[in-house]
Amino acid sequence: MSDAPRPRLSESLHGILDTGLHAVQTRLELLSVEVQEEKLRIVSLLFNTLLSAVMLGFGLVFVAVFLTVLFWEEHRLLALGLACAVFLGGGLLTATHAARELRRGSRLFAASLAELARDRDAAQHRE
Repeated sequence: MSDAPRPRLSESLHGILDTGLHAVQTRLELLSVEVQEEKLRIVSLLFNTLLSAVMLGFGLVFVAVFLTVLFWEEHRLLALGLACAVFLGGGLLTATHAARELRRGSRLFAASLAELARDRDAAQHRE
């Protein structure tokens, strides 16, 4: 017989518990990184959206004023009507795009959920 000491049950359970806690810690760290990435993405998206909306809004108003003044003598009502149509059409188009983005949703926690599913599958195959 071998003289090597056999590991005790408590040591084995401690090793399994330590491995499980390490896996949970790794998954929580991944979850934390995903939350930070999503927060940065949302802040960047909001800032760029707001800035572009302000700039485009000013640009469109100035174009509408320019065209109205340019056609003041002959076609001022046509110029104002076209400006209104462009603004309303653009608003409807961007509202449709925003609604589509909202329905599509976020991919927050997708990597964490995939890793947890992989862990669950690996645990089931071990049994």
